[in-house]
Amino acid sequence: MPSYSKKFLLCLSLHLFTITAQAEQIDLFIMAGQSNMQGWRSDAAQYPIDRQNLDTKIPFYFKALNYSSSNDNWQTLNSQLGHFKQGHFGPEVSFARALKRANLNLAIFKYSSGSSSIKTEWKAPGHRGQYDDMVVHLKHAIQQLENQGHIVVPQAFVWIQGESDANNPQLAQEYYWHLKKLLTHLRNNVLRQPDLPVILSVDEQHPRVQLQPQIVDAQLKLSYEDKTITFVSMHGLEKSDVTHLTAKGTIAQGKRLYQTYINQLPY
Repeated sequence: MPSYSKKFLLCLSLHLFTITAQAEQIDLFIMAGQSNMQGWRSDAAQYPIDRQNLDTKIPFYFKALNYSSSNDNWQTLNSQLGHFKQGHFGPEVSFARALKRANLNLAIFKYSSGSSSIKTEWKAPGHRGQYDDMVVHLKHAIQQLENQGHIVVPQAFVWIQGESDANNPQLAQEYYWHLKKLLTHLRNNVLRQPDLPVILSVDEQHPRVQLQPQIVDAQLKLSYEDKTITFVSMHGLEKSDVTHLTAKGTIAQGKRLYQTYINQLPY
């Protein structure tokens, strides 16, 4: 082999080694659901003070259907445009900050849609509903990080949803199977991580959910069947109205999600 070819291969090998050595692992947390995931009544005028300057170190990709988005790109953690003058925020803020303080090099992906039923709006995989749209955005977001040289490792999926499926007995009765299908497809077919930790939550104090307890029963049943799935109660969180958490309640919910995730870990 000519000497220049050997030199070229040596330089190429060193270059690839340098890229690999500089690549960072990013722990990806995927958050999805309806209005309490979005932060519908969580006024950003009460956005928690970031005394440790953590938000600028946390990549954030979001889409609040029919409201606002990060324009198909990664930003840093912040409030999102909404119907409040200063916008809104969801449980991702206190959740992500706690993870960052635990020394995770994390990124948050959030997709939310208010008043959305898992059957009629999210729909089954492949039926061109909100779930399929979320998957498109999720793959795009992961690809962007990988194109920057990062190694993306999904760490958990957080799902806060179910009140809209309590609108009638038939939707409530089917909820378990629709949610199970969504989780199975996301873990097995999209992320290729069958044991990815999942955190489920729904407002069990909501009047419709109390009339249709199958929603809570479904989330609890999934958590009983699979040790990598956990249910987080929203009982006692401060609410702005019959459906939505206040900013204070949203912050507290994020802290509950963090504690649940940490307790799920095998060590």
